[in-house]
Amino acid sequence: MPWNNFLYFAIAALLFWVAGSVMAWIAPKHTGAAAFDNRKVALLLYTLGTMVFLAFIITMWVSLERPPMRTLGETRLWYSFFLAVVGLVIYARWKYPWILSFSTLMALVFICINLFKPEIHTKALMPALQSPWFAPHVIVYMFAYALLAAATLIALYAIFAKKREQYLPQIDQLVTLGIAFLTFGMLFGALWAKEAWGHYWSWDPKETWAAVTWFAYLAYIHFRRWKPAHHRSAIAILLIAFCMLQMCWWGINYLPSARETSVHTYGSSK
Repeated sequence: MPWNNFLYFAIAALLFWVAGSVMAWIAPKHTGAAAFDNRKVALLLYTLGTMVFLAFIITMWVSLERPPMRTLGETRLWYSFFLAVVGLVIYARWKYPWILSFSTLMALVFICINLFKPEIHTKALMPALQSPWFAPHVIVYMFAYALLAAATLIALYAIFAKKREQYLPQIDQLVTLGIAFLTFGMLFGALWAKEAWGHYWSWDPKETWAAVTWFAYLAYIHFRRWKPAHHRSAIAILLIAFCMLQMCWWGINYLPSARETSVHTYGSSK
């Protein structure tokens, strides 16, 4: 069973990620061609780790004969993968050496959760999840979550930075891209809901928190345009929005009302 091999894939991916993160920190200590070469090595190592992790997801997909997206444990795989992808893109784009370390640390947290709290992964897939809209809905959402997590990491770093304002443009770009993918994810989810349950939107607890999360990030974007000089307030709004996102993703599984009425709690531990 591929899930039994998860530890080996995870260790291999983490070794590449850690090595890439170390090289990213070494690069700024050099100048010219040496720094450029170190950055290339960091990108190569981190890419190899990401490909190893993706290989496990693909192997699991083939073994289960369905997309590995049914349980929270399975969605955590995608989240870890997309955290690495987003960290890699940010490093390639803005050359922040610490972003690879943060992405690795965040991915490690979710990997450890999957290792210490394994969930049952079977081929069974309930009828509602057999819609062709299910896979793109989850994948797009996980990518959006990773983008918004990266924006939050940069915001947390900016809190302690001397020139906080220099990080806000990058945060804005990530949030704008993230909310765009959230929007597509909600649209795919609406199409899936129509096919599975006969309606596009029903104010299910999961759907309600998805709307709250979307409006929270929209509030951040509007606040940045309205008060571009209020950096602390913007970061505070972003952190609140990220808390809303966590509630939307996994927090609703612990709400009694959601357990009783939500059609989305299938992903908690089944």
